[in-house]
Amino acid sequence: MKRSLMGRLWPNLVAVVLFIFCVFPVYWMFATAFKPTGDIIAEDPVWFPTDATLEHFRTAMEVDHFWTMVGNSLTVTILAVLFSLIIGVTSAFALARMRFKGRRGFIIGFMLAQMAPWEVMVIAIYIIVRDADMLNSLIPLTLFYMVMILPFTLLTLRGFVAAVPRELEESAMVDGCTRMQAFRRVILPLLAPGLMSTSLFGFITAWNEFPLVLVLNKEADAKTLPVWLSSFQTAFGDDWGATMAAASLFAIPILILFVFLQRRAVAGLTDGAVKG
Repeated sequence: MKRSLMGRLWPNLVAVVLFIFCVFPVYWMFATAFKPTGDIIAEDPVWFPTDATLEHFRTAMEVDHFWTMVGNSLTVTILAVLFSLIIGVTSAFALARMRFKGRRGFIIGFMLAQMAPWEVMVIAIYIIVRDADMLNSLIPLTLFYMVMILPFTLLTLRGFVAAVPRELEESAMVDGCTRMQAFRRVILPLLAPGLMSTSLFGFITAWNEFPLVLVLNKEADAKTLPVWLSSFQTAFGDDWGATMAAASLFAIPILILFVFLQRRAVAGLTDGAVKG
């Protein structure tokens, strides 16, 4: 009985320790953003902000071009995720349902693309965009972010499509649906967990991307929030309250998205990894 108790106790204890280890930095970031400057620089750490203030958030949001960069980040991220889902779900259906020459090589190519570090290709991408006279534009960012997200999206959704019984699709076609109608009415609703998990992954990847936008977009009106966050600490020096407020503002969209999608997203990641 003691062995059974210990067998249940130590996994829970490890989970609690890992939870505290992962969550505490996020808590400290948000707590510091709300603390008055006196509490931040005090010798004894103030664990809970007693006199909460929004001054640091006002300082962060009053930086030049802040709202322009918010709009840029949302535009390139949402469009990249949307395009990758459209291309990924149709390609995943073709890879899971159809047999054609070169199919295995096609899948291996996407796996290699998923493993490739994009940072080593920044110079080549810069030359391509420069020669196309599209520097300081959001279009190249959107396209390259889509390409970064696409391999994971396609490979994950392929597992979900393969897990849907063919009989469901065939039954819909017997009832008078075309292949496209069967896909839209039968298969697509069953892919919701996979779509949510890949959307969350794609949003985080595109939202946090830094090297590419740093190289391609030099003008302030064409930058995104990761560059703003990097330059913010340089401009404000040791104003840690404003720096933590800026970091909190940057993290809020991802946290909100994860709270709404986390249950289906986690299920989607695990299901897509073992099916197909």
